[in-house]
Amino acid sequence: MLDVAQAFWLRAPGHGEIRRVALPEPGCGDVVVRTLRSAVSRGTETLVFRGGVPPAQHAAMRAPFQEGEFPGPVKYGYLTVGAVEQGPPELRGRTVFCLYPHQTAYVVPAGAVTVVPDDVPPARAVLAGTVETAVNALWDAAPLVGDHVAVVGAGMVGCCVARVLARFPAVEVTLVDVDGSRADVAAALGAGFARPEDAPGGCDLVVHTSATSAGLQRSLELLAPEGTVLELSWYGDAELRLSLGGAFHSGRLGLRASQVGTVSPARSARRTAGDRLALALDLLRDPAFDVLVTGESRFDELPDVMARLAAGSLPALCHTITYDGA
Repeated sequence: MLDVAQAFWLRAPGHGEIRRVALPEPGCGDVVVRTLRSAVSRGTETLVFRGGVPPAQHAAMRAPFQEGEFPGPVKYGYLTVGAVEQGPPELRGRTVFCLYPHQTAYVVPAGAVTVVPDDVPPARAVLAGTVETAVNALWDAAPLVGDHVAVVGAGMVGCCVARVLARFPAVEVTLVDVDGSRADVAAALGAGFARPEDAPGGCDLVVHTSATSAGLQRSLELLAPEGTVLELSWYGDAELRLSLGGAFHSGRLGLRASQVGTVSPARSARRTAGDRLALALDLLRDPAFDVLVTGESRFDELPDVMARLAAGSLPALCHTITYDGA
């Protein structure tokens, strides 16, 4: 039985470290999970790494199995895939996804893990939390058959939204980003691609994920009259500049927030968060998502990797972490 593990902690903004942690004795309803792969949620985790969570949002930004408090020391993360080594017979030996921070092994209630389909490899399964965000956003946005949709920001979240949208009947999806190299990623996801200045307007819906003022401004400009921008970006303590003196009022444009902390009101009466996560894992049977897994590093390299991701010196869509013995 595992009784100790190694965990990644943010000691203070900009400074991560690996700590030895004691695992609690599992109860009769718990599982012991050995981690196979985790992923860095680049936008949120690098914001946490630099200490950018506003004090008023400390409670709202807590991860399900977070330890410590913002700005640090804190153990934070939520994209982990592992193998159940101890627990109920139906889970023992199964590969599972859990919203747990970066740690070599952990003990959680059995209800906190979701079984990964046999045909979804661990390196792709770490995207489950991000695809879940995309599912919730599209429950919020409710795109219709034949819609023209732009996704502004070709990061991890934007690309997952684009892939799910590309499977909607007759929906035309354009992924918009300042980085022209994302064109190949868009093609692999079944979406069109354009730089912001070349993106087609007249959109019924724009999903914004770039976390920049320029991206949000361009999103509004791409809308058809009475269209809506669905805002998925998390800005933390950053301030925005936005001009609403153009077509915002005359075109009756909409700007709506979406976030994954609660199930979309459009489905909350009939779906649970567990249903939503299971749906995300089912969608990940699609090998097109593999294009988003752009790099990997060993667990012991994570303090340096997180610093490089936060500084922008390590380019990545979804950077994954491997574990000894996986």
